[in-house]
This record gives sequence, C-alpha cells and structure tokens, in this order.
Amino acid sequence: MKAVLDACVLYPTVLREILQGAAQAGLYQPVWSERILGEWTRATAKLGPVVQVQAEGEAALLRAGFPRAMVAAQPGIEARLVLPDDNDRHVLAVAIASGADAIVTFNAADFPGHVLAGEGIARRDPDGFLWELQSRHPEVMARIVEEVRAKAERLSGGPVALKGLMKRAKLFRLGKALGA
Repeated sequence: MKAVLDACVLYPTVLREILQGAAQAGLYQPVWSERILGEWTRATAKLGPVVQVQAEGEAALLRAGFPRAMVAAQPGIEARLVLPDDNDRHVLAVAIASGADAIVTFNAADFPGHVLAGEGIARRDPDGFLWELQSRHPEVMARIVEEVRAKAERLSGGPVALKGLMKRAKLFRLGKALGA
C-alpha cells in the first residue's frame, strides 16, 4: 500500500516516528514531495529556530531513509484539481502521480471523499490508518510503538505512559488496540 503523508501528520513527533517505523517495517510505502516536507519543517518555526533546524535534519533523514518516497511536483496534474483549499492540490497531485492508495491526513474537510474517490484514492485519518496496520501486524506495530515510547522516556528522563502518549498523539484507536 502506498500512502501520501500530509505535512500535518509529519509535524507531531510521536505520530511521525510511528508512521516512519511502520514504513521501515515494510507495512506500507510512504510518499511525499519536497513541498510537503517543507511545509512540515516551516510549521515547526513557531516552536523556535532550534526546533526547525531539528525538523530539517529529520526531513533529511527521511529523504535518505526513503529515497523512493519522494515524488516530484506535478503542476500539470495539480492544475486540473479542485479542492476546498488550493494549497492542498499539490498533495492530491502527488498521490495521483505516485499511484498512492491513500492520503493520510487530519484535514478531512480539505480532501473531500468524492473528489479523492474520483481519483481512486482514499483519505485516511492517521489513527484509523495505524489501527488498520496494527490489526494486520499486531506484533510489529506493538514493537514500533514500544520503541517510540521508550525513546520518549529516554528523552524526557522519566516514565512515559503509553496511554498518555497515544492520547497526546491523537491515536485513540491504536492506543486502545495496544491496551493503553
């Protein structure tokens, strides 16, 4: 399965790391563009210049770790698309050009189901997408989430409960499936 990761799902660290872990495990093939990665890293600027530099470094690691994920801009496809927010047309154009099955996003209103269906693409919220991966590959997803939780614990210097971590990441269904 190929899935375009919208900038909004790359922004939250825990969510991004779980999505990245699932892709590294071969559970799906991620897709993005330079513009998507740029939107994510620019959005971190509001958290300060250090955070933006960290995000740019993480984006570089994503580029290196998933070279097949990068899809070039598609102005020809983008020009024919109509979405509620013109700034999101590039995301759908990348999905069409890459042959993606889905766009993983929090922005349901910006990607109307009927428009995506006409292109053979589904809109997936990140919680439902990861829950589906977990239902098909429970051991793998449990390991990925535990690695992310353990990393959060190391970085915070204290215990990090899985339930709280999943709640902050807005991964309610996944957390419930994992017993959080």
